[in-house]
Amino acid sequence: ALEDPVQRTQLVRSILLGKLANSKLFLMRQRRERPGREAEITPAIERLTEAARRVQDCPSVDSMRALEGVAAAAYFSAMPAMLDGSKFQFSGRNRRPPEDPVNAVLSFLYTLLKNDVQSALEGVGLDPAAGFLHTLRPGRPALALDLMEELRACMADRFVLTIVNNRVLKASDFVFRESGAVLLTDEGRRTFLRRWQERKYETITHPFLEEKLPWGLVPYVQSLLLARYLRGDLDDYPPFLWK
Repeated sequence: ALEDPVQRTQLVRSILLGKLANSKLFLMRQRRERPGREAEITPAIERLTEAARRVQDCPSVDSMRALEGVAAAAYFSAMPAMLDGSKFQFSGRNRRPPEDPVNAVLSFLYTLLKNDVQSALEGVGLDPAAGFLHTLRPGRPALALDLMEELRACMADRFVLTIVNNRVLKASDFVFRESGAVLLTDEGRRTFLRRWQERKYETITHPFLEEKLPWGLVPYVQSLLLARYLRGDLDDYPPFLWK
């Protein structure tokens, strides 16, 4: 499949359409809950809509990567308008190292989600290093990074926003280093992990299977669907489309 440009493009398109749809739905829900902040969130929704339209017609993975980068920047540009219950500031996505508490929590949760997806892929017999969207590098779980794209907004970003806006984490839960790096303390990680485990037990109805399951099983189910597609049991890979 990696060596077949048609199949590779088809799979990447499905993954990115899932990511863009979930990101757009997340922003639309946040806009409804925040009267008066529409002007700050609506432009990002419009850019995501345009990106999804263009991804439909993209002829190559490289062109879709470029659109995904533009869409991600637009998506995170709306984040400050959604932090109205928090004292923490967010001026854009940064990492390696994260430079503010919101980015520190996002990076931590993305790592947890990546590990869950990687374990799920291995559990269904797929090589987590064989990525389609993300470039192949030694030691990089590229396929896990691929598959978690559609889960970022609905599983990770939504949870982080809830934790931050509800002030579950305080300034004392972070270490602010002279280098500018911001990291969670041991106590901050324990608090975060406890809430994250609770969230993973909450149930949803899977949009493709139409069966109830806990959020924590979504990475495994998507890995299983991907394996079925790659083995020829499904005509297309059905991305997770949040409802």
